[in-house]
Amino acid sequence: MVQNFEFNDRRVLTFWAVHPCEDISLVTLMRSLISLSQKICSFQSKFFATQRRNARETEITDREMVRSESVVLSLSDLHITFQKVQCLLEDCTREGARLWMLMKSQLATYQFQVLIRAVATALDVLPLSLIEVCGEVKELVELVAKHARKVKFELDPEDELALKQVNLMLDFFQNGTEPEASFLKRFLDYLEIRKWSSCNKEIQFLEEEIRNQSHCDQRHVPLLNSLLGLMTYCRVVMFETTDYRDHDQSDVRCSQESITCLNPKDFHCPISLELMTDPVTISTGQTYDRSSIQKWLKAGNTICPKTGERLSGAEMVPNISLRKLIQQFCSGYGISVSKSGKSSLDITRTIVPGSTVAAETMKFLSRNLARRLVFGSNEQQKKAAYEIRLLAKSNIFNRSRLIEAGTILPLLNLLSSLDASTQENSIAALLKLSKHTSGKRMVIDNDGLRPILAVLSKGLSLEARQIAAATLFYIASVKGYRKYIGEMPEAVPALVELIKTGTACGKKNAVVAIFGLLLDPGNHRTVLESGIVPFLIEFLSSSNRDELKTDSLVVLAAIADRFDGALEILQTSAIPLIIRNLQSIPQKAGKEYCASILLSLCKNGGLEVIEVLAKDPFLMSSLYSLLTEGTSHASSKARALIKVLHKFHETRSSRLKNSEFRRGPSFS
Repeated sequence: MVQNFEFNDRRVLTFWAVHPCEDISLVTLMRSLISLSQKICSFQSKFFATQRRNARETEITDREMVRSESVVLSLSDLHITFQKVQCLLEDCTREGARLWMLMKSQLATYQFQVLIRAVATALDVLPLSLIEVCGEVKELVELVAKHARKVKFELDPEDELALKQVNLMLDFFQNGTEPEASFLKRFLDYLEIRKWSSCNKEIQFLEEEIRNQSHCDQRHVPLLNSLLGLMTYCRVVMFETTDYRDHDQSDVRCSQESITCLNPKDFHCPISLELMTDPVTISTGQTYDRSSIQKWLKAGNTICPKTGERLSGAEMVPNISLRKLIQQFCSGYGISVSKSGKSSLDITRTIVPGSTVAAETMKFLSRNLARRLVFGSNEQQKKAAYEIRLLAKSNIFNRSRLIEAGTILPLLNLLSSLDASTQENSIAALLKLSKHTSGKRMVIDNDGLRPILAVLSKGLSLEARQIAAATLFYIASVKGYRKYIGEMPEAVPALVELIKTGTACGKKNAVVAIFGLLLDPGNHRTVLESGIVPFLIEFLSSSNRDELKTDSLVVLAAIADRFDGALEILQTSAIPLIIRNLQSIPQKAGKEYCASILLSLCKNGGLEVIEVLAKDPFLMSSLYSLLTEGTSHASSKARALIKVLHKFHETRSSRLKNSEFRRGPSFS
């Protein structure tokens, strides 16, 4: 009966409680109450960063009592209150919420007062005369009720002092001044935040609270952003070494970068976070849904929502190719555009800082990290690269500040490090910064492609190599840079080598990077001569990852569109595999690209290819299925291929009839 309230199931200082059902047995109710009281008592041995005095006053003695039907209502009220007390104590002992609980200490004190008064009320109305218990138990109940009525909850003086210190530090940053390290250390010691990982947990909690607040009550968002800036400053400045290896690395390490030719994140409008139905490109080269960017401009905004660059005009160019890709993706994965929903993280809200404090702390941190990258020890450089990797992960303002501080060039220099961790953190930081328009430009201006390609070719770890491939993909998103990358003799061969020897994630990134380069027709011959086609065909036959298959089909479709590329594919005897994938691959987008490849092979390979396709007994049914269930683009490809096959059959039948007519009738 007792609910197990996990930390991730509810937000701090929101107390879930389940009312016992009306016909619950008294035995079950009492057992649940005893279990709850034992859990509440167990909190006395835990560490309270704040509310230490008030938590001690909530101690409840657990003694079993004999039950009676008439006391159900009183015990049910007590049960609900116990659940809420448990929630409050969980919040007070939650490691990642120590700073936030300090800021909410006045509210927490009030909640202690309310809940203990509720306990007193429930005990006051409990009909002890109807309960068959000994006098000692009745005296104990009366004693607890009396204590609950008289106990006085006040803000702990030590909490009050620590709260003043935090507000003073926020005022320092608000005025553009860095507080002294000793001042920061006293505050961290009071909350017992003595390790990098503990500080990072506070940051993760604050980030989650900001995400939650952004969809409902936004009154606390500026304060949360200020606290986030404060704790981020502490994490970078106050802790010289990271200790994430002592904890679950998935909590603090950046997830592996994996990109795709059909990346759903690229299909969401950065403003509305919904799948774009009418994507348009503005003067900065960024794409938004038309209705969203129109609202943005009508509100008087003159900067790009994603990059912060000033707009040169209000022109909007329809992005027809992206619209087709979105339609294909939605159809392939069974997604309704109208019901796509919103992402949990609106990155566009980070184009400007959430508060003045957040802006000032990031200004100080950017300069600090840039200095450490250049003048720091090897360990300081490694940590600085890692911190940039985290700070730039999902925050546009942070990216712009770090780029302005001059971190790109020293990060590029660190790519030649002989320490695998330093190299990996540096290339990962560059990947995050290259998502920003000025970041791409700074990489190119500082001749950064060569060290990135060196990591791609000879990186000290497979993860560093696959991150380098993803970095190339983002740089290649700029039209003018695709040709530049393709002209570098080591670029495409290095990607193909990663396709041969990399992890599943590395293979995928390399395939998608190749696709990015193929968007420039001038790179077609280079890609074809690299020998990539056999590997793509192999993925169709052996890969268990449908996304990798689909990405391979996208690249093959781009190659097959030209005569020399079609011939290269035909030399691998790929037709049976492509037909098999048309029948079996679950994504409709994958099926569409199978049809597109087959149509291109017919166009460029001629009658021999058509004859092979015409002999397959199942191809026509797969095409008819695609005709009815696929997107308009997929239906168009299927219809064109069906037409080619019908024409072949009609021509062959006509030839057979003409041949029989010339030979004349046969008599036995």
